Amino acid sequence: MVKRAFLVVVVALAAAAAGSSFYSHQRASLASSAERAAVRLVHLSLPDPAGRLQSLTQWQGRVLVLNFWATWCAPCREEIPGLVRLQRRFASNGLQIIGIAIDSPSKVRAFTREFEINYPLMVGEVELIDLTRQLGNRASGLPFTVILDRSGKIANVHLGGISEEELARQLRPLLS
Repeated sequence: MVKRAFLVVVVALAAAAAGSSFYSHQRASLASSAERAAVRLVHLSLPDPAGRLQSLTQWQGRVLVLNFWATWCAPCREEIPGLVRLQRRFASNGLQIIGIAIDSPSKVRAFTREFEINYPLMVGEVELIDLTRQLGNRASGLPFTVILDRSGKIANVHLGGISEEELARQLRPLLS
């Protein structure tokens, strides 16, 4: 009876160790995948709504808020006025918000005028959703926001609408 109890404990400890090792490996794998995706993201070039190719490298050294959105996305439409205010408020501290629309250029141009967007917009294809998955957007949803520190490393990601106050809270330590 004691031998059986001992055997059960040994098997349980081995299973826990294997599970812990697997979890650590999976977590490291996901982190390295996100790091590789961040490098791809920082070197991304996309057209602006007028069709001119823009590279994210032009904002190197700034804190970047990359907001993936679409004109038809209700939560996206709700958070954009807050992004406009944050760009105005923190630009002199080194913040650059960039909107990456998964939409058509004509719709983005009209939207820009309607919402008086004061930060750069780029237009991407649906294939960009795969990149957002690698960055942590497992649901492939919009809006999806990625915050990069001044060195281009991921500081935070957020799926769904984010409030102006919450985003400001996350940005303050990066901008000081």
